[in-house]
Amino acid sequence: MRALTELPDKQAANAIMLALLTGARKSEVVKAPWEQFDLAKGVWTKPSAHTKQKKPHRVPLSPATLELLRAMREGAPADAVLVFPGRLAGKPRDNVRRAWDRIRKDAKLEDVHFHDLCHSYASLLINDGASLPIIGRLLGHTQAQTTMRYAHLADDPLREATSRVGKIVGGAL
Repeated sequence: MRALTELPDKQAANAIMLALLTGARKSEVVKAPWEQFDLAKGVWTKPSAHTKQKKPHRVPLSPATLELLRAMREGAPADAVLVFPGRLAGKPRDNVRRAWDRIRKDAKLEDVHFHDLCHSYASLLINDGASLPIIGRLLGHTQAQTTMRYAHLADDPLREATSRVGKIVGGAL
């Protein structure tokens, strides 16, 4: 997070933060137009043409995500179409690779890929007790097996739950 907040390219930092806060894929983030975001309702609606599953995906947004997007919207021109405009008019930002490489270098993270932000998002959710169906819906997974990759991460919440039983049984002895 320190490396991200110290990144000079604030647009890239915002794109990376949006991916981390939503679990969205890089292409979904960098190509997103403002029309996909309903900041009043707190929803990001990705059309089928922009999702890996080729199905529309409606994502509720967290307060932190809304705060980020509202600040970006306030700083954008009134007629801005794209959340992350590129150098060429009407075109989205093509990449955040240089920014991502700099963050990895500054944070001393050797083998971490942009898509790992999606995995981090899911890991944070599962370790906080969110169910696999909820995580799957947030990530836009259509198959439960896709989300099951994160099941092994749930040991801490499971250990905490079984420890409660241990305390109850132990207290009864």
